[in-house]
Amino acid sequence: MAEESVYNRKGFTGEDIIRLKQLISEGCQVNQEIDDLKEGLRDTIKAIAEEIEVKPSQLAKAIRIAHKESMQDERDALDEIEDILDAAGKKG
Repeated sequence: MAEESVYNRKGFTGEDIIRLKQLISEGCQVNQEIDDLKEGLRDTIKAIAEEIEVKPSQLAKAIRIAHKESMQDERDALDEIEDILDAAGKKG
C-alpha cells in the first residue's frame, strides 16, 4: 500500500507503472547485452593486436574513429597538439 501512495503522489496510473516497469526491465537487458558485446570486442581486439603486434588501444581507437567517421577531427586535434609542442619548443 505504501508503494501505491508513492505512485499516486507522482500521478502514475496503473498502466503507467506497468509501462515503466517494462521499460526499465528491457533497458537493463539491453544494457547487459551491450556490456557483453563490448567485452567480446575487447577480447577480440586484444587477440588480434597480439597477432599483428600492435597495441590493443590503437586498434580500439581505429574502431572508434571509423565508427564516428571522425578521422579529420583526429587530425585537427593532432595538429593542435603539434602547434602547442612547437610553441613550447618540445617537438621531438
